[in-house]
Amino acid sequence: MKLLPTPDVALADSDVEDALGRAVAVINPLLDVLWWTDPLGIKRQDPPNVVSRVLNAADVPGTLAWDDLDTDDRIAWWVWRVGALNTVVVAVPGLLGVIGRRLPIQDLLGFANQAIVLCAVARELGVTDYRRQTRMLASVLCERDLAVVVHDPDRASAMAIPFTPQGIASAVWKLVGVLDAVGDELGKRPHPRAPFRYVAMLPGLGAVASYLGEIGALSRAAKRGRKWVDQQKPPR
Repeated sequence: MKLLPTPDVALADSDVEDALGRAVAVINPLLDVLWWTDPLGIKRQDPPNVVSRVLNAADVPGTLAWDDLDTDDRIAWWVWRVGALNTVVVAVPGLLGVIGRRLPIQDLLGFANQAIVLCAVARELGVTDYRRQTRMLASVLCERDLAVVVHDPDRASAMAIPFTPQGIASAVWKLVGVLDAVGDELGKRPHPRAPFRYVAMLPGLGAVASYLGEIGALSRAAKRGRKWVDQQKPPR
C-alpha cells in the first residue's frame, strides 16, 4: 500500500539498466578490496603466523586455503559468510514487527545484499564483464531481460525540465513517481518464504524471522544467478 498517491511512472529497461549498471560499478571495486587487500602480506604467509592461520581457517579470499576451494565452496562462502553477515543489517527493521515490514528500507537493504552476492557469484563463474553482470541482476532481481535494450539518444532531451515554477513542480512530481517505480523494482527480488514473513510481523521476534527468511531468499537468488550464467553459455 502506498503511503502517498503518486503518478504512475513505468521504468523503461534502459532506466533499470542504468541504475543497476551504476550499482555494479560500485560493487566490483568493493569485492576487489575484499579479495586483494593485504598490505602486510599476511594472507599468503608461509609458514603462517597466528593471523594468517585465522584467515585461512575462515577461507578468506586471497589466502592459501581459498586456493583449495572449488567453485561450489567459493560461492557458498559468499552466500553464507559475507551474505549472512550483511543479512544482520537487512533484518534489523524486523525489530519493529509489522511496522518494519511496511517500511521500504528492508527491501532496499535486501536488494543491495543480494546484488553484492550475485556479483561475487558471477565473478566466481568467470563473468567479470559489467554489462553481463548488470543483465544478470536485472533478470534475477527485477525479472527483466536486458538482452535487447535499445537506447534512445533523444530520450535525454525529452526529459529536459523547463525552468518555470510549473516545470519544476511537474519534474518533482514525476521524480516522486520514479522513486515509487524503483520501489516496485526492489520488490521483485527473491523474498523470504511466507511463514517467515508472517512471524516477521511480530515485534522483536520479527528480526530473527526476517534474518532466517532473508538468508533463504539470498541463497535462492545466488542459485538463480548461477543458473542464469549457465544458460548464457554456448552449447557444447
